[in-house]
Amino acid sequence: MTRRVVVTGVGTISALGHTTAAFRDALAAGRSGIGPLGADAHGTRIGVGAVVRDFDPAQHFSDDDLPLLDRFSQFAVVAGREALKSAGLEPRSEAMLHAAAIIGTGCGGKQTDEETYARLYKEQKERAHALTIPKGMPSAAASMVSMHLGIKGPVFSVTSACASGAHAAAQGMLLIQSGLVDVALVGGTDAPFTHGLLRAWEALRVVSNDTCRPFCKDRSGMVLGEGAGMLVLESADHALARKARPLAELAGCGMSSDAGHITRPSVEGIARAIAKALAHAGIELGNVDYVNAHGTGTPANDPAETAALHQVFGEHASRLAVSSTKSMHGHALGASSALELVATVLAIRDGVIPPTANFTEADSECDLDYVPNSARRRDVGIALSNSFAFGGLNVVLAVRSV
Repeated sequence: MTRRVVVTGVGTISALGHTTAAFRDALAAGRSGIGPLGADAHGTRIGVGAVVRDFDPAQHFSDDDLPLLDRFSQFAVVAGREALKSAGLEPRSEAMLHAAAIIGTGCGGKQTDEETYARLYKEQKERAHALTIPKGMPSAAASMVSMHLGIKGPVFSVTSACASGAHAAAQGMLLIQSGLVDVALVGGTDAPFTHGLLRAWEALRVVSNDTCRPFCKDRSGMVLGEGAGMLVLESADHALARKARPLAELAGCGMSSDAGHITRPSVEGIARAIAKALAHAGIELGNVDYVNAHGTGTPANDPAETAALHQVFGEHASRLAVSSTKSMHGHALGASSALELVATVLAIRDGVIPPTANFTEADSECDLDYVPNSARRRDVGIALSNSFAFGGLNVVLAVRSV
């Protein structure tokens, strides 16, 4: 019999605040964290973003630790600590000896890369800093989470662009279902506000210069964000044995690859991932209440995701509540899918569906119920969290109330 996997703790840091309580309150209020970048734009034409404001690393880490912690690693550890505390688990406890930590990232240590290139090419230094590799490598966040929280089981990183956090959660769920571990800390983290990376996104011409309006006729693109989302997954038996109160059940996952265009999403690929998640969880189509959409606000994504939902759900699609929380926390790349999974868990726990903020008028190709602008109080028994990445990498996670 397949072991049930439950979520017992969550942690976030994002443009909506430094804690999950702040994240939850902002989602419920439909309050967006997107704002002018100012100096954070680094001279690019990208004018807005969802930045983690007023974050002081010295409040979270010692002077000895900070030289090894890129901003993306700092976010991962801060959110990981909160997730463990939320679950009632202690760092370096007996449970951590065998626990897993699987951390997704789309970019890795871009702050470290930026500092290195400035040192070598702007300041004309002859050599890079000695800690450049261990600080900036994509697996640095997973390693730092392991070291700071005393997690000694399987620890590794997943990188699949914007689906990284969701892939990490799927891997954690599968490890628990296989019996290899009882506890897994999973999630995603990214900190993309560097000159080089903003220039790269500027060149791609998919970034909005005012705000993120998913599924709207006048949408103008995605808005970059940063932060981290972390979740504690446990086997249901392990949670029961220690009298933990689950927030929700991570019931299934569906993963697919378009094997097509590097940036243009495939309706068929998205639909396959949705159908696989429902099948893996044993969920009937008509029992799904809510979909936390990938919803980037780009011309290509929103109609493709809408069409895939129609293809899978048929007549039930019109009864789904569908919203994109990227309209509030921005597109935090590898962290977005983890933040969205946390938002989905909170929707089930609290019975509050977050809205699609900044909503104006629906696009003609986007004809579902996108929960415009105001949160909706509604019992949510089953929800999906959709994540689709450049390269055609799709992940859908099915979450159920407990």
